[in-house]
Amino acid sequence: MAHVAYSLDRVTFAYARGRRSASQAVIQELSCLVSSGRVLGILGPNGSGKSTLLKLLARVMQPQTGTIELLGESLSGLSQAYVAKQVALVPQETLQVFPFTIAEMVMMGRSPHHQGWGGWHWEDAEDCTVAHNAMDELDVRHLSHRLVNEVSGGERQRAVIARALVQEPQILLLDEPTAFLDLHHQLDIARIIQRLNHERGLTVILVSHDLNLASQYCDQLMLLDHGHIVKTGTPEEVIRPDVLAQVYGCTVLVDRHPQSGMPRVSLPV
Repeated sequence: MAHVAYSLDRVTFAYARGRRSASQAVIQELSCLVSSGRVLGILGPNGSGKSTLLKLLARVMQPQTGTIELLGESLSGLSQAYVAKQVALVPQETLQVFPFTIAEMVMMGRSPHHQGWGGWHWEDAEDCTVAHNAMDELDVRHLSHRLVNEVSGGERQRAVIARALVQEPQILLLDEPTAFLDLHHQLDIARIIQRLNHERGLTVILVSHDLNLASQYCDQLMLLDHGHIVKTGTPEEVIRPDVLAQVYGCTVLVDRHPQSGMPRVSLPV
């Protein structure tokens, strides 16, 4: 695996507006390097550009200006099918319109490996093995015949991550992976992410509003505000009262977690 997963140079992106209103850049002149094999947490208030940046990294959208390199290659010059073999995106939870089973949904992650077949491709033995292994690893194989909309939020999130794993990516992108989950399932998903990084060597880039979760489970943090990088570094370098007050506009208390020793954020009473 390349030493650098992503290289961004002066990337700018703006959503299109109506004819009478000018578009405003959501990502502005952003430059950074993302190291391979790490867990990077992207933090920032609402509207800071976190989810947009993740979509740019997945090539779901392309910047108006600037360049993004994926594993040393220009992202704009790569096919979406090739990118999907290198990068798996787990978006925020969305409504499941069709009642797929867990197994069917997980198997959908194999589609990038069958691009160019000239038509529909039925799953083969290799696809089934990869899917079964991913479901075993995420502990959802016993749910394989259940409908996606009939399982709990935590079970569904594990299945969605299993679907990402069957793409066999080098990089895993997650947008608010613990949103809408109770404390038990938040901890479960956070530990799964950490395990996938340690055991598979996956580069993980996750967006989160949960500063404490990011501090405990991420190697590096990137703090955004209005499309700009305010601070990057270790949790100790980013989770600081002065840095957070600058971005969030409120006073916070930062101490050490009694078990891990990592920074922990509390609001004053």
